Amino acid sequence: MSDQIFPLITPNLQVCVFGKSSVEIAKYFELSPSPLEASDVAIFLVSAIDGISLADVEIWNTARDLYIPSLILITDLSNGEIDFDDMSAIAGKLLDPVLTPFLVLHDDSGNPTALINLDSLKISDYSTGVRVERESDSEHKVLVFEFRKEYLEALEEFGQSGFIEALNFPAIPFIESNGLGSFEIATLLNTLPSSS
Repeated sequence: MSDQIFPLITPNLQVCVFGKSSVEIAKYFELSPSPLEASDVAIFLVSAIDGISLADVEIWNTARDLYIPSLILITDLSNGEIDFDDMSAIAGKLLDPVLTPFLVLHDDSGNPTALINLDSLKISDYSTGVRVERESDSEHKVLVFEFRKEYLEALEEFGQSGFIEALNFPAIPFIESNGLGSFEIATLLNTLPSSS
């Protein structure tokens, strides 16, 4: 896509996408969907409006049995009723404990417009529809201190390769309208080796 704000995803990566809007998400990221058994990664779309279906839980369990790296995209975050933190906690209870490498920052109107990386503490600002990375303010660092501590402890348990080895499961917020999370999702997918 010409207005793409994320890196190209490894062309031969075999990806299986599940959940509401899976076809649209695959198209957005220019992915060619493949069957779960032949996939290098499974992407589970979890709607903050609709939640997680029993069918998705069953597919999740199959992906665990097959040791397929799995990524959770939290979508439908614009209505403000259930936020990313709430939906990540729900996913962690219904699926497996999730890893949240980013937290969502909101503008003055309450719209999700940026992410703060809990590892680097840098901010990815998507408010204009173009990703701009900048250093976080000292107030951001204070606000995310406990979240960062929990994230780093969880990451330490399985190491940096936990996602690749299907041992930890990142949850990333995604909003198609402003691209929020797209760079982070593509970057994470590009850490996976392609089986092709």
